[in-house]
Amino acid sequence: MKHRELCSGKTIDWGKKLRRALTLDNLRVQSLQLRIKAMSSTTTESISEAQIPLTSGMTLQTLNYIVTVDLGGRNMTLIVDTGSDLTWVQCQPCKSCYNQEGPLYDPSVSSSYKTVFCNSSTCQDLVAATGNSGLCGGDNGVDKTTCDYVVSYGDGSYTRGNLGSESIQLGDTKVESFVFGCGRSNKGLFGGASGLMGLGRSSVSLVSQTLKNFNGVFSYCLPSLEDGASGSLSFGEDSSVYKNTTSVSYTPLVQNPQLSSFYVLNLTGASIGGVDLESSSFGGGILIDSGTVITRLPPSIYKAVKTEFLKQFSGFPSAPSYSILDTCFNLTSYEDVSIPTIKMIFQGNAELEVDVTGVFYFVKPDASLVCLALASLSYENDVGILGNYQQKNQRVIYDTKQEKLGIAGENCSF
Repeated sequence: MKHRELCSGKTIDWGKKLRRALTLDNLRVQSLQLRIKAMSSTTTESISEAQIPLTSGMTLQTLNYIVTVDLGGRNMTLIVDTGSDLTWVQCQPCKSCYNQEGPLYDPSVSSSYKTVFCNSSTCQDLVAATGNSGLCGGDNGVDKTTCDYVVSYGDGSYTRGNLGSESIQLGDTKVESFVFGCGRSNKGLFGGASGLMGLGRSSVSLVSQTLKNFNGVFSYCLPSLEDGASGSLSFGEDSSVYKNTTSVSYTPLVQNPQLSSFYVLNLTGASIGGVDLESSSFGGGILIDSGTVITRLPPSIYKAVKTEFLKQFSGFPSAPSYSILDTCFNLTSYEDVSIPTIKMIFQGNAELEVDVTGVFYFVKPDASLVCLALASLSYENDVGILGNYQQKNQRVIYDTKQEKLGIAGENCSF
C-alpha cells in the first residue's frame, strides 16, 4: 500500500477536499448506526495462500485503501471495505457512471462471465448483503431474468446493477465463478476506483465465497501516508508473510445476530500515556471497519480520552475545531513534540497501540491546524467504530472460522 500526492496539471484545494471527506465519513458512520438499529429490530482445510500489494487511495482522490485484482483477465482497482459485503465494479454498458481511472469492465468480451438469474439461490442471498433482493418481476409486460441489486452507502453513494459471476485472481490463487455486482448506475465518493471489495461476513462477501480457498482468514497492514510507504492484503493462514514487530494478541469476535455481517469487538478499556481511563461504556461492542476513516467513540469514552490527552499534551496553543474533530492545536512554532501514547484494550487483554501517525490529523501541512484524530458519537448507545486511520502500521488478522481477531504492531511493507 503506497501513499502519494496526486500529480496532475490542475491545482487542487485539498483543504476543501479533506473537509468534504470528513463530512462524508461522518455520514457513513451515521448510516452504519441506522443499519445497526434496523438490523436490531429484525471445516475445510486451507489449501491456498495469497498476498496482494495495496496502495493508498489518495492517488485516486479517496481516503480509503485500494487493491488491484484481476477480474476476468482485466485489472480492476477496488476500495477495501470490511464494513460491506458485495464486491462490485462499474460495467459496460453503463447508464450512469462516475469517472474512474482505466476502462470499465465489459462482460460482453469475457468468455468466463456468466449471468446470475433472479430465481437462483445466489440471488436470494442478496437480502443479507444489501437489504434488498433481486426479485423476479417484469417491466411493461417483459419478464425480468437478471438478478438486480441496489447498495446504498452512508455518504450518499450508491451502486445499482445486476449480479454476475467471473474468475478473480487473488495473488497466485485463481477463484472461479466469483459472484460480484456489475454496476450500471453508480455515484459517490469512490474516487477513481473501479469499484469496491466487500470483505464483510454475509454469504456474498469475498471472505465467504473463498472459504474453501483461504479457510475464512485474511489480514492486512495499512501503512502510514508517507511517500513510498507500502502495505499488504493477505488471504489464508500463512503467518510467515507477516512482518510484525510485536507478538500477535487475539480478541474474540463478538457474536451478535443483529450485527452478523459486521466484525464486532469488545472494547474493555483504553489508556493515554500509560494512564488507564474510566468509563461506564467500556465493555461494549465496537465495529472494526476499514471503510471508515476516523475512529468514533461513545461520548463518555471520548470525553475521558480528550480530558486525559489535554492534561498530558498541555502548553500548546489551541486551534479551532475542524469538521468532526474538536481537539485541535497550532503547532507551527514547534519542530518536535512529545505525543502521549494511545492504547485500546479489548477482551482477552488484546492491545492496539495507535501508531504515532494515527494520533494527529494534519489538516494543514504547515501544522497550523493539527487535530486529535478521534471523534465522539452523538449518543451513548451508538456503536463505536475503529477506523482505518487508527489501524495504520498494525497487522490485523481476521479469523472467521475461529471467531477471533489478531492485532500486532508491524512496519508495513510489501
